[in-house]
Amino acid sequence: MSRVDDLLTLAEATPGFMPRDEGLALHEHALDYGAHVSGGTWLEIGAWCAKSALYLGAAAEASASVLYSLDHHRGSEENQPGWEYFDPTLVDPFDGRLNTLPCWQRTIARAALESTVIGLVGPSQVVAAHFAQPLDVLFIDGGHAAPVAWADYEMWTPKIVAGGLLMIHDVFPDPADGGRPPYEIYCAALDSGRFAPRAACGSLRVLERLA
Repeated sequence: MSRVDDLLTLAEATPGFMPRDEGLALHEHALDYGAHVSGGTWLEIGAWCAKSALYLGAAAEASASVLYSLDHHRGSEENQPGWEYFDPTLVDPFDGRLNTLPCWQRTIARAALESTVIGLVGPSQVVAAHFAQPLDVLFIDGGHAAPVAWADYEMWTPKIVAGGLLMIHDVFPDPADGGRPPYEIYCAALDSGRFAPRAACGSLRVLERLA
């Protein structure tokens, strides 16, 4: 298999919450962008164990771009004990809290992407306030609580360059299918006049930043 095939196979086997078709779409749209704009700066919000970082990282490597993978690595509400998506194997025995960072690090090392995918550990809003580099690609897949999702949208989307990509995960038009904040920030991006819809796959939405 090719290098890209190896990375996509590893991505599929990595723990996470992204269906294969959506992961491949994430990869393909980033790869297409990178084919026209090499050496870019990309960022994902929400990393978990690096599943999406592999899909994006494979495209970033092919275009000599760098992907910053941002997460506090303590999980969202639904990942905590007693909730549906709790995984006891990810609990840190030192303090009893969820900690996905070691899993993320092992995944990126196994993929040999340590020079392409750079981890940022901390609250999204704090990092955003000190991150001045313009972004070519932004993938929002962080916490889905309204204050968190809206802060990610408001603080990070202004950093996207004209022609750059904004990709948002877990966008469900029907409330019965999932939480509202990702859908609401997607609608806000369209209503702002700053973004145009480019593609959709499952709950993944891809938009282009207008000039």
